[in-house]
Amino acid sequence: MEPGRAGCLLLLLLLPALAAAAPGEFDPYRVLGVGRSSSQADIKKAYKRLAREWHPDKNKDPGAEDKFIQISKAYEILSNEEKRANFDRYGDAGESQGFSQQQHRQFHRFHDGFYFDESFFHFPFNSERRDTSDEKYLLHFSHYINEIVPDSFKKPYLIKITSDWCFSCIHIEPVWKEVAQELEALGAGIGVVHAGYERRLAHHLGAHSTPTLLGLINGKITFFHNAVVRENLRQFVENLLPGNLVEKITDKNYIRFLSHWRKDNKPHVLLFDHMPVVPLLYKLTAFAYRDYLSFGYVYVGLRGTEELSSQYNINVYTPTMMIFKEHIDRPADVVQAREMKKQLIDDFLSQNKFLMVARLTSQRLFQELCPVKKSHRQRKHCVVLLTEEGEKFAEAYEAFLTFAVANTKDTLRFVHIYSDRQPEFADALLMDEEKYRGRSAVVILERRNNAGKIAYKVLEEAWQGSKEDNFILLDLLDQLRTDPGLLSSETVVADLNDELAPMFLIRWFYSAVDYISGWWDSLFHSNWREMMPLLSLLFSALFILFGTVIVQAFSDSSDTRDAPPSGKEETAAKTEKNDASFSKESNRIPKKSFVEVTELTDINYTSNLVRLRPGHMNVVLILSNSTKTPLLQKFALEVYMFTGSSSLHFSFLSLDKHREWLEYLLEFAQDAAPIPNQYDKHFLERDYTGYVLALNGHKKYFCLFKPHRSGDEGGTLGSCEDYDALQHAEARGKSSCSPGSRSIKNKLHKLSFWMERLLEGSLQRFYIPSWPALD
Repeated sequence: MEPGRAGCLLLLLLLPALAAAAPGEFDPYRVLGVGRSSSQADIKKAYKRLAREWHPDKNKDPGAEDKFIQISKAYEILSNEEKRANFDRYGDAGESQGFSQQQHRQFHRFHDGFYFDESFFHFPFNSERRDTSDEKYLLHFSHYINEIVPDSFKKPYLIKITSDWCFSCIHIEPVWKEVAQELEALGAGIGVVHAGYERRLAHHLGAHSTPTLLGLINGKITFFHNAVVRENLRQFVENLLPGNLVEKITDKNYIRFLSHWRKDNKPHVLLFDHMPVVPLLYKLTAFAYRDYLSFGYVYVGLRGTEELSSQYNINVYTPTMMIFKEHIDRPADVVQAREMKKQLIDDFLSQNKFLMVARLTSQRLFQELCPVKKSHRQRKHCVVLLTEEGEKFAEAYEAFLTFAVANTKDTLRFVHIYSDRQPEFADALLMDEEKYRGRSAVVILERRNNAGKIAYKVLEEAWQGSKEDNFILLDLLDQLRTDPGLLSSETVVADLNDELAPMFLIRWFYSAVDYISGWWDSLFHSNWREMMPLLSLLFSALFILFGTVIVQAFSDSSDTRDAPPSGKEETAAKTEKNDASFSKESNRIPKKSFVEVTELTDINYTSNLVRLRPGHMNVVLILSNSTKTPLLQKFALEVYMFTGSSSLHFSFLSLDKHREWLEYLLEFAQDAAPIPNQYDKHFLERDYTGYVLALNGHKKYFCLFKPHRSGDEGGTLGSCEDYDALQHAEARGKSSCSPGSRSIKNKLHKLSFWMERLLEGSLQRFYIPSWPALD
């Protein structure tokens, strides 16, 4: 056999063995250095420690990138309980149910008789392998424009923009998967945009970096700016919804709420539940059906709802949903379930979207209640009561409502219309206006096309609601079942007026408010690329406005600049210059001869931090009982020149009492504090004395000053020899310092420079979701 053919045959024989061995070589437990019985907290700590150590941007080792990829892959497997269980059971993180299924899925045909494992040649950052759960959410530009944007008027969308080679995308992926599944089950929309393949859509959405999370509702985009955790994402989606979707109902207002059915022309829904806040599922449902239904929420555990619960015989231990239509003393339909699922609610509400005798207030409602005939089997007839407003016509309406309740069928829809509000519609149907003037009339009609053509028949006599009127109408409806030609008259009606549409000024006001709120959000959070046209227009207007004045001022003073100033003028100019310089420096001149430093305790924690006024910051020194005196003395010297600012407050925090609070904050600062290791016996002894935090209570962020090490800069007094040399230059007996206290004070070296950068706003900011409790 030739050597080349022998080598190829040997390679083909070895491929299955290598492929079968490849999955077993990767052990996520060994990569993260944890045991198989480790908890999720231990796995997360190990991952954060290793990811920080092997991040390619910080570790210049040639193998750092491959190591970081292995760490990320290991954490992706072990952080997911399902994948972890599959790995423990089968040695692979796939979702297989057995070894035979796993083999069938993993191995692919190679020519005719050989198989190979795809994972043997697979690179971990391939998006098809890493983001398989996102495939069903992938969006394309045309799909987004034609389907997602119109659908955003029915439900909010949470959209993620991702790409390959995105390390941050890997970090947020477990949280994203959990939240996406949860929100989708509640009724929210989920979308994923791959910036590498859909650059046009990513640019259209305003995303210029990955990962980017944004919300879409009513065609408007809102960017997510907080930490990617489950609670923040749920709150973000909830904040997208309008605030007036669901009204809180008690014994005092339930009658008023249910009685608005005539004004709103909608059924009213009441949900009884023992949750103190309105569930997100209910808010999303209210947004989806807001054009058809009005929603109210009753917290059955609240005092003041006893009468309401007793009135409708509510089981306080089971969530209950009731639909009220024309009669508020009894619900038209009821559903109870221990867990209200979206499908159950949708089925319940879709069958009760309209009143028993809804009023035609718009062309859209007319098309939904009286659809166009598509075939003989799909005939639907509308029985229309033409009446007017007022007590005079109330009796005729009540009789028509009673008849509708008793004779409702799938092929019949009962509606009414106010002739004075829709005069064109009434005139097209009532040929003899004098006969029905001041009286109600009943018309049976069928829509033939979307152009307004209808076939109809008018009851010969005016509708008064008597028994004779009921018999005549019932007889006509029975004949109509067998003889569609009974509707002998035809006409074309104009589109109905939208009676409930807001006035032009109100619509203009709402549009202006939406535009201003969007512009304000873009000013502080959005990218500046989209703001450039607006800024260009603004500066152009300012230039046109003030350009003439500036040119005129320079032209008037040209002669004065050419002439040399007199002695008095020179003296006056120097005096003004000195005064201006002095006033500029005096802005920070201390107003007191001492520095007021208070201890941050659980008593003043809320007032000094959590509810600190906007624009104010609290500069907090971390110290212990043993270092309290020297650190406070040095701290006072360093910050004394900044005590003139009314927006700065100074405090100190005892490390002995509040170490856990400090370590929680430092977790949000990059490399500020290491992740605790269960094998590190000295971790609890870590020295944080000398740390300084500038806390902004209103915007929930802090800036960090880490202690200065004396060996980092020459000339700093950090040794005993330097201290002895300095004693010769000082007055005898005047110095009370010691080498130990001086090394402690040196921790705050360059704090004044840090304070300068703090006032300039050039320090890095570390944001947190909320301030933790101090105790």
